[in-house]
Amino acid sequence: MGMWRDGKGALTIPGHEGPVDLLIAASYRARTRGLLGRDGIEGAVMLTPCNGVHTFRMRFPIDVAYLDRQLRVLAVHTMKPDRLGMIRLRARHVLESEAGTMARWGLRPGIQVAIEA
Repeated sequence: MGMWRDGKGALTIPGHEGPVDLLIAASYRARTRGLLGRDGIEGAVMLTPCNGVHTFRMRFPIDVAYLDRQLRVLAVHTMKPDRLGMIRLRARHVLESEAGTMARWGLRPGIQVAIEA
């Protein structure tokens, strides 16, 4: 994959029917903003490039999935607001969604996702 750009996309997860709406945050400004100031999110946000996140000033708990360069899921965690997540050195992208959604989607370590910008 070349450079990602800010915008909308689609996340395809093996075994999950239909693509998930995705917001791609590739610029520094969009990544910094992330989910701040929102009360919720439909679908997911991808921060790229990214290998660690925090939830300071967030209003709701989120699921966080770390993806490597090939879009393989390295780890999935749920984070409460006002936490600092671990840095994952192999991660290139981070997906964020409302807490509980990634389990429903079947997003777990080892699976390969596809992203269309």
